[in-house]
Amino acid sequence: MINVTSGAASKITELLAEEQKQNSGLRVFVQGGGCSGFQYGLMIEEGEGVGDQVFESNGIRLFVDPISIRYLKGAEVDFVETVTGGGFTIKNPNAVSTCGCGSSFTTEEGAAAGHGHSH
Repeated sequence: MINVTSGAASKITELLAEEQKQNSGLRVFVQGGGCSGFQYGLMIEEGEGVGDQVFESNGIRLFVDPISIRYLKGAEVDFVETVTGGGFTIKNPNAVSTCGCGSSFTTEEGAAAGHGHSH
């Protein structure tokens, strides 16, 4: 199960409304690489794909592929306001270490999400 905080939910609802995609959901996924072994990605998606797990939290539909779900059980999507603007972060109880950067996400179809790290 993946949770979306109420703060993140209202922000996602705003985004979906802006793009006239009220019926879409949020895809949450894990990519290899990054300083803690994984990077998280978030993107707006029209509907679930084959094999996706679908959750609903605070009115937001979440799509998670079968591989990512193993790493994301119990994770929480939150929205954090920072000096440079807000961003979505994923709090994951399964992650052993984090590198202190939230995943940024883009709503453009097929654009890469997350930060490129060169450690």
